[in-house]
Amino acid sequence: MKRSFQLKALTVFVCAFLVSSIAFAQKGKDGKPIPSPRDSVSGTVAGSNIKIWYGSPSVKGRVIFGELEPWDKVYRAGANEATQFTTSKDIKVEGQVLPAGTYAFFVIPAKTGQWTVIFNKKAKQWGAFSYDKSLDQLRVMVTPKTISNQERMVYKLNKKGFSMDWATTSVPVTISK
Repeated sequence: MKRSFQLKALTVFVCAFLVSSIAFAQKGKDGKPIPSPRDSVSGTVAGSNIKIWYGSPSVKGRVIFGELEPWDKVYRAGANEATQFTTSKDIKVEGQVLPAGTYAFFVIPAKTGQWTVIFNKKAKQWGAFSYDKSLDQLRVMVTPKTISNQERMVYKLNKKGFSMDWATTSVPVTISK
């Protein structure tokens, strides 16, 4: 009985510690919430464990694509550090092979037509400032969709792939085996 109580107490303590650590980590030095907190989504798509780790900026009344993020320029697809995309197995993205691994994920927004989606071999980089096209593992074209306003950027996994949703734009990316 005593051992069971100790185990429960330890479990509660560990959970409380983890929750407070996460909450503390999302605050700046002044104790206020950071403007673009880190977020992630993970799950299984096409038999592979997928994880997307990103900074989640807010619209805050701004025009995002075409103004804050210019047309036809490489965008880190999040805030602060470049978004990271991890796949545990080789997958096909828009019909093209992407080997298992961790990549920096970028997009090139287009005013009309398709957007370029990029998986870059240099997974850890700050924004797109040191982006090097020669390190691209894969580039594919996708067609964005118009959505109702999504205030905070979010990545969503689904059985067909994933999407990056922000402002009035959704960028769907298809994944298969």
